[in-house]
Amino acid sequence: MRYSTKKWTMLIIVAALLMTCMPPQVKAAGPGVSARAAILMEQESGRILYARNEHRPMRIASITKIMTAILAIESGKLSDRVTISDRATRTEGSSLYLKPGEHISLNDLVYGLMLRSGNDSAVAIAEYVGGSLDGFVYMMNQKTREIGMKNTLFRNPHGLDDHDDHYSSAYDMALLTRYAMENEKFREISSSVMYRSPQEGEKWERVWRNKNKMLKLYPYSTGGKTGYTKLAKRTLVSTAKKNDMGLIAVTLNDPNDWEDHVAMFNWGYRTFKLTSLVKKGVVDGIKLKAYENKIEAARDLNYPLMKGEKREIQKSVNLYQPPKGGKWKKGEVPKPIGKMKVMLGDQIIGNLPLFYEGKGLVKEDRSIWNVFKQMVASLFSINGGTRHG
Repeated sequence: MRYSTKKWTMLIIVAALLMTCMPPQVKAAGPGVSARAAILMEQESGRILYARNEHRPMRIASITKIMTAILAIESGKLSDRVTISDRATRTEGSSLYLKPGEHISLNDLVYGLMLRSGNDSAVAIAEYVGGSLDGFVYMMNQKTREIGMKNTLFRNPHGLDDHDDHYSSAYDMALLTRYAMENEKFREISSSVMYRSPQEGEKWERVWRNKNKMLKLYPYSTGGKTGYTKLAKRTLVSTAKKNDMGLIAVTLNDPNDWEDHVAMFNWGYRTFKLTSLVKKGVVDGIKLKAYENKIEAARDLNYPLMKGEKREIQKSVNLYQPPKGGKWKKGEVPKPIGKMKVMLGDQIIGNLPLFYEGKGLVKEDRSIWNVFKQMVASLFSINGGTRHG
């Protein structure tokens, strides 16, 4: 290995890296699907395994409610009691048959939203969480920017065809689902086959069974959301997990969505294997005496690879220049002390913070964008570096 002491690059390099760090899309032939737009994405890495017209803006129907659900969950108000408005009860389409003036927990409204696709529930959630329908729609679109959904515009919380400019893309909906699936409560609700909700003033409960047939059709199914309107046609988001590899499938305008999702999942699990590329803990191969067996990766890095792709993996490590004498004084160790870059061919698939003897080792956000926020902050403070590779 060779070492140098040249300074780390300026912020413009990070901007260039951002253009290359998105998970690479596979060019191999995938499963045939009937959808006008489709995507299969791996949950942990965000790698696109298969795609067709994935960035085309289209009507999405009730899969809109994934955004409504995650915003309700993140509001921290699930235990609150919501008073149902007359406006909510008059919402057309699929319904929970809520009554004006009745009280129901926000938690139950989210279950009814996801399992039975209640449009009345969507309006009730929007009015309560957002203060108004317009306020909630603003929150929805603000969230799209946070997540990176570039071909999406929400105009309502349910996906009905009451606006011509309510749309998203298969890729954006996969991004949203990937984000939502990081939330334990969302995973719990999305995977529920049935839910019972007490009804105010009645002895009997409302019983909601999930419309997502994938929970029964596919043994590794973990959830999702169905959708249909006359203009959008059939839309479907579904998730699955097998051998620790989570997959997200999205189809828009698909007459054979159940069969297509099963085919996409089977193809994905047959073609890819979630491969360990970096283990959390001590990084091997660093020979510089000051750092040997003392540099630790903040987290594991697992990535879905096809047969033969592992030989295309390359790793490089960038560290702070060690002090004279090779030992850091107490309280002076940089946090992080450097980073490990992992590449598949010519594309960056991972940037992992590295720490000295575990100092500052914390639970890391796996988002690529969060890693780059940390990189940007580091670049302004780094005075020198040691390169290993």
